[in-house]
Amino acid sequence: MKVAIYGKYYLNSTEPIINDIFVFFNKNNVEMIIEAEFLMILHEKKIIEKEYKTFSSHKELDSSFDMLISIGGDGTILRAAALVRNSGVPILGINAGRLGFLATVQKENIDEFMQFIIDKKYTISKRTLLSLTCTPTNEAIEELNFGMNEISVSRKDTTSMITIETYLNNEFLNSYWADGLIIATPTGSTGYSMSCGGPILTPDVRSFVITPIAPHNLNARPLVVPDETEIRLKVSGREENYLVSLDSRITSVKNETILVIKKTPFQINMVEIPKETFLKTLRTKLFWGEDRRN
Repeated sequence: MKVAIYGKYYLNSTEPIINDIFVFFNKNNVEMIIEAEFLMILHEKKIIEKEYKTFSSHKELDSSFDMLISIGGDGTILRAAALVRNSGVPILGINAGRLGFLATVQKENIDEFMQFIIDKKYTISKRTLLSLTCTPTNEAIEELNFGMNEISVSRKDTTSMITIETYLNNEFLNSYWADGLIIATPTGSTGYSMSCGGPILTPDVRSFVITPIAPHNLNARPLVVPDETEIRLKVSGREENYLVSLDSRITSVKNETILVIKKTPFQINMVEIPKETFLKTLRTKLFWGEDRRN
C-alpha cells in the first residue's frame, strides 16, 4: 500500500497523532511519501528522524497512490484537495484541529480506523467542486480556479455594501445589496454558508447554495439551485476592487469583472470510515439531540 502524507502546521497536540500514524504504517509495511514542507517541519521539531521520499506538487500525485492522509483540520483538507485536484486520489482526514466536519478521524481512534484502511474497509464519498472564470482574466485565479467548500465575494477596504448582480443560466435572479455573497457546495454548506444562515446539505445532494452575507434587502434568503446551474456575478461598489475567495485563497478583483461559477468536470474522493458517517458527524459536532441548557 502506498499513501501520501500531508500536513500544514505543527502544534504540540499534533505530535502524538503523527507518532501513532507513522508507527502504525511502518508496522504494516505501508509506503509513505511525505509532502516536502511537512517533512521539513517534522525534522525541525525532531518528531521523526528517518528520511522518507517526498512530493511537492500535484503533478507527482497519480494513480499509484492508494490515498492521501491529511493531518490537521478542515482547512488542511481543503489545501490537500488543491494538491490532489483531478488525480482521483482519495483523501482521508485525521482531525488535529477543532471542529472537523471533513477531518472525521479523531485522535482517540487512530489505530482502529487505520486498520480499516489497511483492510480496505472504507467507502468513497464523492464531493462536487466549484470552478471560477473571470472576464477580464485574473492571473491569481487562473492557475488554481476551483473551490471545494465555496466561492465567495465580499467588500474590500470599506464599510459600505457592495451590489452583486446575480444571474442563473443567463436569467437575472437578483441584485444583492450586502457585505458579500457565498456560493457553497454541499461540502461547504456546513462552513461559511451555514454561519450566515444557509441550509445544511448532505454531500450527495446535487445542488449549490447561494447565501448572502449580511444583506440589506432583508427579504433576501439563501437559495438552493441545481448544481448544473451556471451562476454569473457582476459586482459594483464604492471601492475600485472587491475580494474573491476560493476556500482559503483570497484575491482582489476589479469592479465590473464578470465572474462565472459552475461545477467542475471532476470530483474529490473523500474516504469515509465505518461508524464515522456524515450524519454522525453532524450529530456530534452540532450537539444535536443533546440538552445543554444546564
